[in-house]
Amino acid sequence: MGNEVEIYPVRSGEDVVKARQIVRSRAMDAGFSLVEQTKIVTAASELARNTVIYGGCGEMRIERVYQSPRRTGLRLVFEDKGPGIPDIDLALRDGYTTGNGLGLGLNGARKLSHEFDIQSKPGAGTRVTITRWK
Repeated sequence: MGNEVEIYPVRSGEDVVKARQIVRSRAMDAGFSLVEQTKIVTAASELARNTVIYGGCGEMRIERVYQSPRRTGLRLVFEDKGPGIPDIDLALRDGYTTGNGLGLGLNGARKLSHEFDIQSKPGAGTRVTITRWK
């Protein structure tokens, strides 16, 4: 089973809406329950918004992942070339926000995912990878 990676631009509010629709569609295709769909779509929405607002623009990569025949999931990568996050620990704190989003922020996206990884360097951008298993 080859893992096909789809790449989508995330440059505007319109792209954030498209990202949500794509993630919901792929989650449905993967057989996610409605609750699982909502969790990954909410995380994707927050990360896509961050990509536009803080990163200036970037991209979303989405891939179906297989750990075993009975364990499949979706992996999303949001990457930008923005200013980066100077203090990742602070950005991951509960309730931390610099904007007026859903207030979930990075930590909310982390809690909605089974796996979460963030790489960021000031001046070099940010890459957030999340995986949700079915």
